[in-house]
Amino acid sequence: MATWFTEKQTENFGITAKVNRTLHKEQTEFQELEVVETEEWGRMLLLDDMVMTTEKDEFVYHEMIAHVPLFTHPSPKKVLVVGGGDGGVIREVLKHESVEQATLAEIDGKVIEYSKTYLPSIAGALDNPRVDVQVSDGFMHIAKSEREYDVIMVDSTEPVGPAVSLFTKGFYEGIANALKEDGILVAQTDNPWFKADLIRQVYGDVKETFPITRVYTANIPTYPSGLWTFTMGSKIYDPLKVPDERFQEFDTKYYTKELHNACFALPKFVKNITEEGE
Repeated sequence: MATWFTEKQTENFGITAKVNRTLHKEQTEFQELEVVETEEWGRMLLLDDMVMTTEKDEFVYHEMIAHVPLFTHPSPKKVLVVGGGDGGVIREVLKHESVEQATLAEIDGKVIEYSKTYLPSIAGALDNPRVDVQVSDGFMHIAKSEREYDVIMVDSTEPVGPAVSLFTKGFYEGIANALKEDGILVAQTDNPWFKADLIRQVYGDVKETFPITRVYTANIPTYPSGLWTFTMGSKIYDPLKVPDERFQEFDTKYYTKELHNACFALPKFVKNITEEGE
């Protein structure tokens, strides 16, 4: 009899995948961690029964949270990734030659350990000499940093458990302080079908903190609803005014120069959410 995993995305809706085998499962200090091998999506990382990443579609999220801000900034040298213990965002960050150091602040060291073991195509860049891996609380890391980073990416889980503090105005204010005078923040901000209130709240908080605030979207089939949002806060640089000569060609599967601008063209109902947050 087949085994199926179901993520209950709301009280009335979920996503289901056929599981061939469980590779690892444990209760860490912070959350339940599980790595399973699925028929459709390859290996899948689950935290507290929520899909974090899969081998088949991981490139969408990781490329979009990394390349949009890194091409918006003219010369990003020092980058911080909060969360993101699977290493996918770090892998994409390192494609930018200007980046001299990429710091990972992941609170749960077990996520890093088992991503390296079972998801090497995603986590393989964590051992790169340009990467500083810190098993630490991202909120506290931000609080101790001042004018240090060019770009900060918040690759968090949904706002539950240890990630709750990563969706507060105080956190975004701390990020603004941790960024240099021309720095950029990007945070994943969930989906507009089920979490409109969260997007509205984050957009409003970021808009009160940064002179330029924009929301963009990507299609990620294993995330709730498939339509995912990211919120950018920038001190100086507008992602819609990036000169053509800044874009470089390197290996991507989703992100393109043309998509960079197009992803900010929001469906009307998503645009309405951000307008309500103003």
